[in-house]
Amino acid sequence: MPKVGMQPIRRKQLIEATAAAIHQYGYANTTVARISKIAGVSTGIIHHYFDGKADLLAETMRQLMRQLGEDIYAAWREAATPRQRIAAIIDGNFAESQFEPEVITCWLAFWAETPHDPGLSRLAHIRGARLRSNLLHNFRALLPAAEARDAALTLAAMIDGLWINSVLGMLNADAATARRQAHRTLSWLLHEEIPQAQSRV
Repeated sequence: MPKVGMQPIRRKQLIEATAAAIHQYGYANTTVARISKIAGVSTGIIHHYFDGKADLLAETMRQLMRQLGEDIYAAWREAATPRQRIAAIIDGNFAESQFEPEVITCWLAFWAETPHDPGLSRLAHIRGARLRSNLLHNFRALLPAAEARDAALTLAAMIDGLWINSVLGMLNADAATARRQAHRTLSWLLHEEIPQAQSRV
């Protein structure tokens, strides 16, 4: 029987091992046995805390979503206006922690499995609804109602699209480049003058 107080520590250990296994093997080739080997525990320990690989991925994603929320809040604390709060949402989504290799592979596995797993689908819905709601709340202070709704949907899609394209190398972009593109989109949505992009030699 696990020692009292071990559950949070053990769950954190198994979540970290899951992320490492997905990064090393890919989700399809990740098994409970491989996770247990990385964690240095028996498969029985894993089954004591989780119902299998899908449950481990779901809990790993909950942890990554909490980290994303912390990244956004860290940027949000300095924001005093609706526009600054929208900018903080952008900065949180493109924080360097969101571009760590293990984080990237877990998010990509999550998006790939979401259509096939109701639990993951619910997580994706919650995450997307929260992003759109936070954007809409602040856009409403800056734009007419219908335009604010469209702006929130557009920027939410742009944030996700830029992140996915960046991590797949389709834009040959890093966190800073993707973040800058998202900020330019925000300026466009607010009908601001968009600064000319600096040419690269």
